[in-house]
Amino acid sequence: MGEVFSALPVGIVVFASTNVDDLLLLSAFFSDPSFKPRHVVAGQLLGIAVLVAASAACALFAFVVPEGWIGLLGVVPLGLGLRGLWALRQGEEEGDAPEVEPGAGMHSSKVLAVAGVTVANGGDNLGVYIPLFSSAPKLVPLYAAVFVVMTGVWCAIGYHLVHNELLGRRIRRWGRLALPFVLVALGLLSLSRAMVLVRA
Repeated sequence: MGEVFSALPVGIVVFASTNVDDLLLLSAFFSDPSFKPRHVVAGQLLGIAVLVAASAACALFAFVVPEGWIGLLGVVPLGLGLRGLWALRQGEEEGDAPEVEPGAGMHSSKVLAVAGVTVANGGDNLGVYIPLFSSAPKLVPLYAAVFVVMTGVWCAIGYHLVHNELLGRRIRRWGRLALPFVLVALGLLSLSRAMVLVRA
């Protein structure tokens, strides 16, 4: 029991330290009217679940993710960012079109988009989660539960930042415009880490 109680703060600290940058992304997604809050929350949960599952599998099979391969996931936010920039350009040229309620397929694509960005931004998560899970395999379910709860907390913080009386208006005003640029920067940063594959 003592091991469980000692693992709780470790899980909280590990999650917080590896997901600080996700607060920026979550705030940007929440401020974009094309993403419903449920898309962002579901996508973030899915992305974290993928990272946890991948880390647990690597820890179980003593597999180390080669340096640089995670960086290739940068094509996801880069592609989304470029598409967002194109949409902004089209919107400026054609004027603001009326928002259309997305169908089921569009809901799924929004969730997968957020999940893809979360995974692509998760190189540091894998780098910390894998050794953590390897050191205490029986505590993996506990850590996973902590990460799920913390993901909910992170989503709540991101949502309230956007709807805060002092900051919310500015974040909502600039968040939709900033999101494509943030995604492009994230994609390029992630891909830069894959350059080690070219040098190798």
